[in-house]
Amino acid sequence: MKIIKLFSIALLIGLVACSNKKEISKGQNQKQPNIILIYADDLGRGMLGAYGQKHFTTPNIDRLADQGMSFNNVYGCNFCAPARASLINGMHDAHKQQWTLTRGGVYEKEFEDLDIEEIAEKIHKVSKPAKENEIFLGTVAKNAGYVTAEFGKLEWGFATTSERVKSHGWDYHYGFYDHRRCHGFYPPFLFENGKAIEIPGNTHIDCAKTGAIESPENYKERWDMTGKKKYSEDLFVEKMLGFIDKNNPNETNKPFFIYYPTQLPHGPIAVPAVDPELKNNPDLTEFEKEYATMIKLLDYSVGKIHDHLDKLGLLENTIIVFTGDNGQEVYTVQEGKTSNSKLKLDGSKFNNIDDKYYSEVNGDIFDGNDGMAGLKRDNWEGGVRVPLFWYWPGKIKAGSKSDQRVANFDILNTISELIGGNNYDEKDSKSYAKTLLGGQSVPHDYIVYASKLGPAIVTKEGWKLRYQESHDLFQLYFLPDDYREEKVLNDEHPKRVEKLKAILIKECDGDLDNGGFPTFVHAEPKAKKTNTKKKKA
Repeated sequence: MKIIKLFSIALLIGLVACSNKKEISKGQNQKQPNIILIYADDLGRGMLGAYGQKHFTTPNIDRLADQGMSFNNVYGCNFCAPARASLINGMHDAHKQQWTLTRGGVYEKEFEDLDIEEIAEKIHKVSKPAKENEIFLGTVAKNAGYVTAEFGKLEWGFATTSERVKSHGWDYHYGFYDHRRCHGFYPPFLFENGKAIEIPGNTHIDCAKTGAIESPENYKERWDMTGKKKYSEDLFVEKMLGFIDKNNPNETNKPFFIYYPTQLPHGPIAVPAVDPELKNNPDLTEFEKEYATMIKLLDYSVGKIHDHLDKLGLLENTIIVFTGDNGQEVYTVQEGKTSNSKLKLDGSKFNNIDDKYYSEVNGDIFDGNDGMAGLKRDNWEGGVRVPLFWYWPGKIKAGSKSDQRVANFDILNTISELIGGNNYDEKDSKSYAKTLLGGQSVPHDYIVYASKLGPAIVTKEGWKLRYQESHDLFQLYFLPDDYREEKVLNDEHPKRVEKLKAILIKECDGDLDNGGFPTFVHAEPKAKKTNTKKKKA
């Protein structure tokens, strides 16, 4: 009898344990992490406190680094359109042109003159559709049971359509369909799931784009707030927080994946007001204060997202990823003080062989490219190295750092591994999820990327071979000993040059021209220049 009783107790304990195991398993399925990917636009890593910015603070972005993992060797692309395509598609940008890059401006019209179906038809005529069953960043999350959303500067190319956005895996989207309109910050309309939504009080057809070079006239134009009611960054964040409220996993039992390609801090410079922290900074010109305010506004957005998640009790189970599309661009161009990547202060050009852009040479007081050579569109490190932070409380060790060489196209398979999805071997994307969780992922043997100057390859050890197309010239550097790319090592390592050259040509699908500047297509003939400022009263 005693034996039967003991057996009954053991059986009952087993059944309870089995039941608890099922409940735990069920609970774990319900507790997949939410993911928010914040994608900054033209943000050099040197503009952030976490990478050494001294003239202003970025506490909310820095918190992601302080309480998560920061990466030191991260490669984006050389400029906006291919960077977004590479991120979403999980492929590097030096292949034979795989994405249609449409020119912008096709949506630059009065709200009442928009014919969305006609514009979409024009874009679809010149754009390659997605391949059947092709995997994108959004579909990775959808396949794992996520509700997906995209806000801001939508998709790749410079003009897109609702059909194209949906084909990339987004259940909901809100923002710009035309990247040329993104050069202003007061849109008269934006798109929500394919429908044009008018923004009352914003009346500039070109979204109030301002002059790129500082002058009394441009200063006056920037601060004439006529027809500038709602700043685009505020619109995006407001919609995003509303989406989180509506899709709160505590109520829907379904995790969300949000991709936020913000406009900030892409110029031309435009802000609603100079940030109080910068207002009385004696080291900065008015133009520099305004530009720094754009980074501050992005930082505030990161803070709002973080705090909203915390308020809803979602923070502990949400991954926040912060990165950018390409290296720094200088928007504080002022005659005699600051120049851009093409010209020196004296007006002469860089040859980009032994003479190249550095912050101290061209007057960038912020050192936005963090001491590296080059800017956006270059194949110097300053043109393609970007910030990267991963934040996941309790899972990613606070304050951890990694020197592993990763690329933004790696985010696709990294996220897939973190949420229990497939590894998509057909992609260039390589997961580094194990590194994030305290282990060691297998690194890329090398990373390649395209640029306006020509393609480049960087090995996991830090050997870099860049191609200067204009002179049919290769240059070899060893980055761990040569952060500023000042010492050419071709003569010391001729065999290495030949080996890396062969790999680079292979990765460019047999033609180094594929790693150059891409070809754009027009959805419609270029319109004659019209007054794109305010509507007539």
